[in-house]
Amino acid sequence: MPVSRSHPASGEGQPRRADRLLPGLATAAVALVAAFLVHAVVPVLPAMTMAVVLGVLAANLPLAGVWTAGRARPGLDFAGKHLMRGGIVLLGLKVSVMDVLGLGWLSLVLITGVVAASFGGTYLISRLFRLPPVTALLVATGFSICGASAIGAIAAVRRIRHVDTVLPVALVTLCGTLAIGVLPLLVHPLQLTAPVFGAWIGASVHDVGQVVATAQTAGTAALGIAVVVKLTRVLLLAPVAAMAGTHQRLAVRPDSDGTDAKLPPVVPLFVLGFVAMVGLRSTGWVSGEWLEAGAVLQDVLLGAALFGLGSAVRIRTLLLTGGRALLAALASWLLIAALGLAAALLIAR
Repeated sequence: MPVSRSHPASGEGQPRRADRLLPGLATAAVALVAAFLVHAVVPVLPAMTMAVVLGVLAANLPLAGVWTAGRARPGLDFAGKHLMRGGIVLLGLKVSVMDVLGLGWLSLVLITGVVAASFGGTYLISRLFRLPPVTALLVATGFSICGASAIGAIAAVRRIRHVDTVLPVALVTLCGTLAIGVLPLLVHPLQLTAPVFGAWIGASVHDVGQVVATAQTAGTAALGIAVVVKLTRVLLLAPVAAMAGTHQRLAVRPDSDGTDAKLPPVVPLFVLGFVAMVGLRSTGWVSGEWLEAGAVLQDVLLGAALFGLGSAVRIRTLLLTGGRALLAALASWLLIAALGLAAALLIAR
């Protein structure tokens, strides 16, 4: 009689998977500590931006590159995909519907118009530079809404491969960092008041951390309006994700055997989680301590995710294949800066 054997897959599968993920997750944790330390020493450098930069450095230094491409890769890919989604959910705790409505209907219309025009303009520019449709979509999403978080959300909705998000994240990080250094230099030449400058930054800079780093150079008045305008753009992530999900469902074709392929959800669970967190924040029931804890956890999750994405960027490959993408990103950055400034002059007048 055959000897019955136990099935180790259920009992041992999880430890094996944990063993595969642990090196990459531990690497991301160490890098995240370094990113926060750099931010503490040089506050103008957002921790999230430093996480991407450290990831790129780790990918391109000789010994570190071997590690991130080898044993650490499964955990880093896990961080770039799954921890990103957790960070997007917690991002909702920063958005209060009451704060958004406090801007007034004209400001809401203007911000929505900037997002729509930025998205369409960036997509067209990317296609004019002959970027693939998937890359153009992700670049347009990241530039117009909320940087790498939006890229991760739309990539999940459209079932875009994780590797295809690397270049858009690198571009949105590069241009967001450029904004930190360049836009404050234009305050005096353009004779901008603090509220106008803040509204401009909120309407045109990509990532929340980059908005804070840029706007705080003009004081608290600029920072306050910049954050509210920016979070209004973040709130648009949910409807944009829903539209992307609907388009993806319509684009799904039957399988070769005539049966319907598995349809993607219109709105993924993590986007619904984001909406739920927005609703929770808007009730006013969450204490400041819990909001602070949520913000810290969000930074940890997004920082680890961004390090994971950055660690997949190979500079040599980027220089060979990303020249057109870089030019497209810079042209898009100029377009969004111009659109944001026009809106800011009306919002803060």
